[in-house]
Amino acid sequence: MYTILLIEDDLALRENTAELLELSDYNIVTASNGKIGIEQALKHKPNLIICDIMMPEVDGYGVLEALSSNEKTMHIPFIFLSAKTEHKEIRKGMDLGADDYLTKPFEEEELLSAVESRLAKSQILSQAIAQNSKKKEDNEEGNLRSLNELKNFFDDNGVEQAFSKGESIYTEGAHSNNVYLILKGIVKSHKMDQSGKELITALHKPDDFLGFTSFVDNMPYLESATAVENVVLVSISKQNLKDVLGKSQNVSIELMNVLTDNISNIKQQLLQMAYSSVRKKTAQTILQFAKILDKKPDEAIKISRYDLASVAGIATESLIRTLSGFKKNNLIEIEGRNIKILDLEALEAID
Repeated sequence: MYTILLIEDDLALRENTAELLELSDYNIVTASNGKIGIEQALKHKPNLIICDIMMPEVDGYGVLEALSSNEKTMHIPFIFLSAKTEHKEIRKGMDLGADDYLTKPFEEEELLSAVESRLAKSQILSQAIAQNSKKKEDNEEGNLRSLNELKNFFDDNGVEQAFSKGESIYTEGAHSNNVYLILKGIVKSHKMDQSGKELITALHKPDDFLGFTSFVDNMPYLESATAVENVVLVSISKQNLKDVLGKSQNVSIELMNVLTDNISNIKQQLLQMAYSSVRKKTAQTILQFAKILDKKPDEAIKISRYDLASVAGIATESLIRTLSGFKKNNLIEIEGRNIKILDLEALEAID
């Protein structure tokens, strides 16, 4: 069981947050100010620290500085809680070495998502360190042996970047200098046709690569990429990646298989757009989003009607009418932007 240290001077928020985390099977240690928080961190060696910024005794920045300078606690993932939304305050925390931040008040889903992401990243880094140590012992530095090791290489050596929902990661025609690995969030790849209509060519989830173009020519990106939700990714220069793949034939083959599967999926999507009925396009797109967002049938899918229509390749008005029909037939439930699948088998059987 993971242990999380929660440092928060607001009693109600501290107790409520601790309860949410305990219900998700985390062991929680709490502290009411920064000074006690530092003592608790040294005593318990938690797997993750969640810390308020504005506190008595020692503020959040002081806590992070103290723990970052101690070898016993310097590698513990650190998430800031802050009521301040000014960019400079958030940036100060990230510059000091924080892994993430949450702005109060936050939703339960936001909290758990941030915790899971940071713990997962910490585990990946630990595995990468262990793998790198083993490679040094075997005199195999620089020779990656699997696609997972390549992803660890991205995480260890890449530049981490965060993008807000709706923010552009790169645009069609821009120089394709980097390749990306998604750590958190969903990204859409899209193009504009001659009439100015957007077509979503692919959806990318965490652990997917993004931004591949030719390694030989300095060709531009052939499509744009935009964050569907808040996204965190790491980037590696194409030249750096080319050097790594040149030493690792097995990884190159695995990567080729991944790219081949991506092409096959795009072809299948184009065939669906060309020959399927509006009802089938809509149903298949809902199912596709559910799969990419890793949603169970009883979990709501929060996605814009515009994005759904762009993936399906139909007009937004047609999509909305079709969704209304699905709702009347009790195939789905609609509440605002949320769509919940009620009858999975019937939705899959639509032709």
